[in-house]
Amino acid sequence: MDKYEFARRLQTDKAKFYRIAYSYVKNEHDALDVVGEAVYKGLRNLKSLKSAEFFNSWMTRIVINCALDQLRQGARVTFIDDAMPPEWEPPDDASLAAEDQLDLYTALDALGERDRTCVVLHYFEGYTFADLSRILDEPESTVKSRMYRSLGKMRTFLQKGERA
Repeated sequence: MDKYEFARRLQTDKAKFYRIAYSYVKNEHDALDVVGEAVYKGLRNLKSLKSAEFFNSWMTRIVINCALDQLRQGARVTFIDDAMPPEWEPPDDASLAAEDQLDLYTALDALGERDRTCVVLHYFEGYTFADLSRILDEPESTVKSRMYRSLGKMRTFLQKGERA
């Protein structure tokens, strides 16, 4: 893949990478910083991409790593109004009440970082278990176990209102 193909693929998937970054940093400006840093690192390390067919999982991993680096550099206070990107809409059921949405995101935030990554990438971004296996560098069976364990933790959190 050359730098022109890289730019074309980025243009196609930039909104997805922004949403992934936003799901971690929960701030529009920080998410843009994360995506910018990820693009820089991706372009700098383009030769390490083994095949163009793995671009999405490769770039997603870079975005996640940059977001985690940003979070490690300094925790920031997030206000509820900043918790959702402006163009975000619920994936399937737009009739969920705002309170239910807030509960869902609170349960999602209560998960560990790898568990949250699984849920966000699978249910919000549409990645398959095979894609997640490549992104997380784990066997597909481990990814499936992690996913179902995470969903169970979220269910418990939502039913009892306790930390997952």
